[in-house]
Amino acid sequence: MAKMFNLINHPLIQHKLTFMRNEDTPTDNFRRLLREIAQMLVYEATRDLPTELIPIRTPLTEMLSPVISGKKLCLVSILRAGNGMLDGMLDVLPAARVGHIGLYRDPQTLEAVEYYFKVPDDIGERLVIVVDPMLATGHSATAALNRLKAAGATTLKFVCLLAAPEGVAALQSAHPDVEITAAALDERLNDHGYIMPGLGDAGDRMFGTK
Repeated sequence: MAKMFNLINHPLIQHKLTFMRNEDTPTDNFRRLLREIAQMLVYEATRDLPTELIPIRTPLTEMLSPVISGKKLCLVSILRAGNGMLDGMLDVLPAARVGHIGLYRDPQTLEAVEYYFKVPDDIGERLVIVVDPMLATGHSATAALNRLKAAGATTLKFVCLLAAPEGVAALQSAHPDVEITAAALDERLNDHGYIMPGLGDAGDRMFGTK
């Protein structure tokens, strides 16, 4: 894949992902595993955050030590499934600002339809990390990034659990400047736009709605 696609194949992530894929994994375990993997994915996605040195005093001496510089980043969840990843990321980045984009996929066209949008007013001054467990057709992710750029966002990343080659290609074509981080690149989409072999509908499995 292109240089803007980062596949995080850490053994711990792959181990946890196997249990998420398993159809016998119950809802509570599915949610916990998604939260744990999200913590590790955001760790990788923020490797290039800028830092600056500040003076501190340890119990032994004074020193200059690095802290993250600039405004706090913004995590944007694509509802509803994105909230499962958001929780884990906020464990690692508790001071992050949070935005939400409500999108649903039209069952006939598979296109994304927006029903909710709320982000910080100064989003243009922040690194924005958009989160959604599944990058399938890429329509929802593309629509979300279009909306965020229209709202003023200039520096964006996209983090997902599973990606399909079709979704990665679509998102990179629409937004070549947005880095994608994923835990797995699966084989393909089926005729209904679901990732294969995938793990089913992430939102339904997370919330127990099917």
